[in-house]
Amino acid sequence: MPFLDLAAPPTTLRVLGAAMLAAGLLAGCGGSDDDEELTPRTLTMEKIGSYNGGKAGAAEITAFDAASKRLFVVNGANGTVDVLDLSTPSAPRLLSTISVAGLGAGVNSVAIHDGLVALAIESSPKTNPGTVAFYNAADLKLLNSVRVGAQPDMLTFTPDGRTVLVANEGEPNSYGQADSVDPEGSISVITVNRGGTPTVATADFRAFNGQEAALRSQGIRIYGPGASAAQDFEPEYIATSEDGRTAYVTLQENNAVAIVDVATAKVTAIKPLGTKNHNLAGMGMDVSDEDGGTNTNSGSPSVKIAPQPVKGMYLPDAIARFTVDGTSYLVTANEGDARADWPGFNEETRVRAHCTAGLDPAVFGNAANQIFDSNLGRLRITTTPNGGSTGKNAAGQCTELYSFGARSFSIWDTNLNRVYDSGDEFEQKTVSLPNARFNASNDNNELDGRSASKGPEPEGVVVGRFGNKTYAFIGLERIGGVMVYDVSKPAAASFVTYLNSRTNDTGDRGPEGLTLIPAKQSPNNKPLLVVGNETSGTTAILQINLSY
Repeated sequence: MPFLDLAAPPTTLRVLGAAMLAAGLLAGCGGSDDDEELTPRTLTMEKIGSYNGGKAGAAEITAFDAASKRLFVVNGANGTVDVLDLSTPSAPRLLSTISVAGLGAGVNSVAIHDGLVALAIESSPKTNPGTVAFYNAADLKLLNSVRVGAQPDMLTFTPDGRTVLVANEGEPNSYGQADSVDPEGSISVITVNRGGTPTVATADFRAFNGQEAALRSQGIRIYGPGASAAQDFEPEYIATSEDGRTAYVTLQENNAVAIVDVATAKVTAIKPLGTKNHNLAGMGMDVSDEDGGTNTNSGSPSVKIAPQPVKGMYLPDAIARFTVDGTSYLVTANEGDARADWPGFNEETRVRAHCTAGLDPAVFGNAANQIFDSNLGRLRITTTPNGGSTGKNAAGQCTELYSFGARSFSIWDTNLNRVYDSGDEFEQKTVSLPNARFNASNDNNELDGRSASKGPEPEGVVVGRFGNKTYAFIGLERIGGVMVYDVSKPAAASFVTYLNSRTNDTGDRGPEGLTLIPAKQSPNNKPLLVVGNETSGTTAILQINLSY
C-alpha cells in the first residue's frame, strides 16, 4: 500500500488516497494474499477441483508444498504417494508417484515443511519397526530414512520444522494366538538436521507398566487381553503446542490423550477423556436402524434422534490445537474405534446380544421395552468398558451401556477438561440432505445404515485462523462432507456451514485427511481445504470463500 506523504501537493494526496481506498476495497473483497489478516463475517465453501485416484483407498492423507505447488496424497490402495500439480486448483493433475517398495509395505501418512516431505511407512509384518523417509518436494529425491516404532500411523512437523513427531500405533496382529505379537505403542521424536543425518528419540509408555489398575481407576481404558500399559496404549494422532515444546497425542482405543515433552522425548502424563452423557437434552443420537416400529425386533429404518441412557466413549481420532486470547485449546474428532478386527478378542457387540438378562430396571426406565431392537437393542456397545468390567449387576442385568465415539467434535483445555461438545448437531444437520440419506455409510446410501454404530463418524479435524476468528473444519467419514464451526469463543462454538459433495452412492465419500492451505500459500490466492476421500479414492479441492 502506498505511503501517504502529508507534505505532498493536494493532487498527489488525492491520487494516493484513491490508491489506498482501492487497495482497501480489494482486500475487503478477498482478492489479497492477506485474507487471513482480515476478520470475515462468515464463510462458505465450494468444490472447485478434484482428482480421481481410480479406486477405493486411493486418497487418504494429504499435504501441500507451497513452493512447488505440489499436493502429496497418500494412496492407500497402492501403498504409495501420488504427487499432484496444484498450480491450477480447479484442475489437479498427476505428476509422479513415490514408491516405498524398498523401505516398507506402504505409506500411512505424509507431512511437509518448507520443501521437506516426511512419509510414515509401515513394515511387513506391521508389528515390526516402521520407517520415516524424507524426500525433497521439488525433485522427489530420497534424502534420508530412519527407523521408528511399529505401525507409524501419523506424523507431523513442529511449527519450526526442526522436529518430526510420529505416532507409532503398535496394533497387535491378534490376542492369545500361537503367533500373537503385540508391539508397544510409542511416539518417535525425530530431530530433522536438514543437510545432515536425522536422529531419533523415543517417548514410550514403559514407565506406566505396573500402574494399570491405577490408570483404569482414573478412567483410562487398558483392556487388551494380557497387554501391559505400554502394549495397550495405541497413539493415533498428534497436535503440538505453538512453541513446539509439547505434544498432545490421542490414544484412541484407550479414550485418553498422552502429553509429551518434546525436548526430553518423555510422556509426562496421560489424561482420561471420560464419557459423554447421551441422556441429556441436545446430546442425543439415533441408536437403531429398526426404529420404525414400536417395541419390536423387526422394525424398519426411521429417523429418531433423542436422548438415550447411554455413555459415549469419545475415542477421538484427529486432534488439533488453536489459541484464543493467549489460551491454548485442543479440538478432537470423536470418531470411536473398537478392537474388533483381531483374532482372539472382539469387544464389539449389540445391546440385546450383550444384555441377555435384560436391563437393570433400577437404572433404566422402561427397561423391559428398551431392550427391543426398535429402541436400544441394535446399538453397538463394548463388552469391556474398562479393564474387564462388564457393566452388569449380580443378576447379569446391564447397569451401564458404553457406545463407540461421541458423534461430535469436542473442545478441551490443555489439561483435557472438556470446554464444549457439539452434541447431536451432526446428526440433526444431516437429517434431510438432498444427496444422501440420513446416517448412510460411505459405501452405500441406506437410510439409518450407521445409526446403530457410530452415526456420521467424525474423523479428521483442522483449524484455521482468519483475522480474529478461528474456524474448525471436521470431516464426517460415513455420511461424508465437512462441517465448519466458529470456535473463536471455545465454550460457545457455533455452526457455520456444511458441504457434502457426494451424490448418493457416488461422488466424494469417506473423508479421511484434511489439509488447510492459507491464502498466502495458495496457488489461486484463496484459502483452500483439501479433502482426501478414502472410500471414493478422490481428492477434493474446496475453496473457502470469506464474506466481510
